[in-house]
Amino acid sequence: MSELVVPTPDTAVVIPAKDEADRIGATVTAALKLPGVDLVVVVDDGSADETGRVARAAGARVVRHSRNMGKAAAMESGAEAVQLLDEDVPRHLLFLDADLGETASAAHALITPVRVGAADMTIAVFATRVKLGGHGIVVRLARDGIKRLTGWEPAQPLNGQRCLTRAAFDAAQPLAHGFGVETGMTIDLLAKGFRVVEVEVDMAHRATGTDWRAQVHRAKQFRDVGRALAAREPAIKHGKEALKQGKDAFRPRP
Repeated sequence: MSELVVPTPDTAVVIPAKDEADRIGATVTAALKLPGVDLVVVVDDGSADETGRVARAAGARVVRHSRNMGKAAAMESGAEAVQLLDEDVPRHLLFLDADLGETASAAHALITPVRVGAADMTIAVFATRVKLGGHGIVVRLARDGIKRLTGWEPAQPLNGQRCLTRAAFDAAQPLAHGFGVETGMTIDLLAKGFRVVEVEVDMAHRATGTDWRAQVHRAKQFRDVGRALAAREPAIKHGKEALKQGKDAFRPRP
């Protein structure tokens, strides 16, 4: 009977979190059990509850923002904390949402393609779709924008469960603001020739509701995704035009 091979620790988990004291403990516990994970960093992004304390008790290193700075800033703070703890070989970075709970254990499927060199970034596609309170307007905006600028059409463009190499993360800097971070990261890495792959996983998080707080949340998402697309469109179009001109210069004249 073959022995189970446990990967050498090579991956750090970064979890941006705000007011997630009820779920962060289970998420951290599941993340720490992932093969090859030796570090979980929770970025407490200005929580008003016990998110930081619960995360620390579950075994995470905690970075705290004294005020809410948004998802992109939390991701950057987490990656910086990991870098400070890196030794000779930089760890891969696995970003997870704070409310995954025990389903975070399925994230191993995101790590494997990056670990074996088959992808520079993986994006989760949830096998079980949670019914959302909105109407998918923000998802369509992100999906259509990514396809227009890169030619690739993702199934779940806003999914925050992503694993990527440190080199890919560095190449995606600076990250798009707020909730535009996933859209901006995908476009930037594809434009620079990095390999991006979607992976189906059995994970789930809390669905957004239909109350006024949820509507405000979706409005912020729409704003940030729109800004991320608008900021990248001129550069992408310029790059395509420059490439076309370069090809024309070497095209035989009649």
